[in-house]
Amino acid sequence: MLRIILSLVLALAVCAGASARTFVLAAGVSNYSHPQNLQNNLAGCTKDVKRFKQVMQTQTNDITTLTSSYATAANIKEKLRAIANRAGAGDRIVFFYSGHGAPSALCVYDGLLPYTELLDILGSSDAGEKILYIDVCHAGSIADAATTGDGSRNSRTQRGDWSTRAMRQAGTAFFVSSRPDESSIDGANIGAGFFTQALIKGLRGKADKNRDRSITVKELFDYMYRDVVRRSAQEQHPQLIAPRSMYDVVLTSFR
Repeated sequence: MLRIILSLVLALAVCAGASARTFVLAAGVSNYSHPQNLQNNLAGCTKDVKRFKQVMQTQTNDITTLTSSYATAANIKEKLRAIANRAGAGDRIVFFYSGHGAPSALCVYDGLLPYTELLDILGSSDAGEKILYIDVCHAGSIADAATTGDGSRNSRTQRGDWSTRAMRQAGTAFFVSSRPDESSIDGANIGAGFFTQALIKGLRGKADKNRDRSITVKELFDYMYRDVVRRSAQEQHPQLIAPRSMYDVVLTSFR
C-alpha cells in the first residue's frame, strides 16, 4: 500500500511539473522615435530580441516580442499585464529588454518606463517565478525599485549580487547588465551588447559548469559576469539581484 501511495504522489508531482508554463516578453529598441535621437540609435538591440527569442523557443512556445516603434511604454505594460494575468502559481514569467536606460527606468521607444511600474505589474501576478534580463545603462538601479517600502537592502557580495526582502518573497531574479553608475556596452563589431551576447551563449550551454545539461541561476550569472568583465576590460559589471533560494533554479534544460 505504501508503495502505491508513493507512486501516486510521484505521478502527481510529475504531472504538476509538466503543466507548468513559461511566458516570455522580449522587447528592445534599436531606432528611437525623434529625429534628434538619431545619434542615440543602437545597432544590435532588435537583433538581441530575435536571438533571445530563438533561445527561448527551445523552452516554450509562449513568446511575445516588441521591437523599436512597437516597444512603447504602453505596449510593454499591456503585454506584460496580459502575461501576469494568465500566469498561475506554478508558472514562470520571463522579461527581456535591450536598449537605452536611465537611472530607475528603461528608455523605451516613446520615453521612459520606470522600473517601479514593471514591478507593480509583476507583483500583481500569481506566477511562482519571475526572471528578468535587463541590458541597458544604469541597469543596477532597478535594485532600488526592488527593495521594500522602507528602502532596506541586504548586504552586497563582492561580485555585487543583492538579496532583498521583496525579491525573497516574490521569487524574482534580476540579471542586469551593469552597476547603477555604469554604462552597458553595445558591441558594434559583434552586433550585440556584451551582456546579451554572454546571456545567449550561457543559456545555450556555455554556462553549464557541471555538465548536467541544465543552466541554473548561479551558473548563468557566474559565466556572464566573467565574460562581460573580460570583454569590457572591467568597465562593465553585471549584477544578480535574487534571493539565494533561487540560485539553483533551472533556467534552461537540454536533457
